[in-house]
Amino acid sequence: MPLDLVEVTNSDGEVRGTSAPGYDPAAYPPFGVTVDVVIVTLDAGELKVLLVRRGEQPFAGEWAVPGGFKQPTETLDDAARRELQEETGVDAEALLVQLGAYGDPGRDPRMNVVTVAYLAVLRELGDIVPGSDAADASLHPVADVIRGRVSLAFDHERIVRDAIERIRRDLETTGLATAFVGPTFTLSELRAVYEAIWQVELDGANFRRKLVGEDGWVVATGKRSAPASEGGKPPELFRVGSAWKSGAPIRRPRRSARGLR
Repeated sequence: MPLDLVEVTNSDGEVRGTSAPGYDPAAYPPFGVTVDVVIVTLDAGELKVLLVRRGEQPFAGEWAVPGGFKQPTETLDDAARRELQEETGVDAEALLVQLGAYGDPGRDPRMNVVTVAYLAVLRELGDIVPGSDAADASLHPVADVIRGRVSLAFDHERIVRDAIERIRRDLETTGLATAFVGPTFTLSELRAVYEAIWQVELDGANFRRKLVGEDGWVVATGKRSAPASEGGKPPELFRVGSAWKSGAPIRRPRRSARGLR
């Protein structure tokens, strides 16, 4: 039989949550729950992450990933969608997945705060419009964040690093690479996804052999892309095949050619 719950209110009479009868929440150290959202995209062949400039303390004026406190009446997923929309104007509702939880003591100077991080890969972000407590919002090269050229508030550099490593791993086992390209694409465009994320140079002919064939990774559309300004025969256009549902065709080289760490 479900346990009866009672509402917990603050001094203004606002409902802050529920509690079991006879249970005193004040007997335990208080802590907050936040959500942080890592949005990654490819922009002109470069891997970038969406950041906001904080408009309030702590860390006012510093860059961070979008996020904020979870409200008592919303789920974690609802909070992630709301904070992303309020701070950047970006809608990634259908694509957000949980990345992990971060709760080291001292990660937030305000109080003991546990954050649940989310990750989404977007091919197109649309208009980026800063709002809520974000003074600015824009895309930044992932390399600048990882190499410390862009300093992030809280432990957000660690969260971004974890997000990028998750993406690198998922390229080997899922169809994530196809999320970075359109409904039709050239093999060069798809190869550029792997090269940007893994920071390697892949042989074009070998890449084609692994993708084109009877395995169903890509399907030729019979069309070609628009002619390039330098002339030459336009490359073939392909669409995603059914094989991506059960794996991925390319394995990550164990030695990086360009050394993004």
